[in-house]
Amino acid sequence: MGEYSKALSFYEKAREIQEKTLPANHPSLATSYNNLGFLYENMKEYSKALSYFERALDILKVSLPPNHPHLESVKESIEMVKKEL
Repeated sequence: MGEYSKALSFYEKAREIQEKTLPANHPSLATSYNNLGFLYENMKEYSKALSYFERALDILKVSLPPNHPHLESVKESIEMVKKEL
């Protein structure tokens, strides 16, 4: 819908709450980082998107089994963003 600043505000609030209430390597926190990555990708801020996707991947690597589909999905997002840089 193009309301990136509003989305950014809500995603950041959700991430802040999760950082305070969840363990540092909780998969839900990775989802928040991944959502922020997608938002920044849509805003064409690829370096920020990459940073958030990489943080999501770091969390998922320690919280999920190595063959989990979320890992591959985030890796694909990282590759897409790298192509734009």
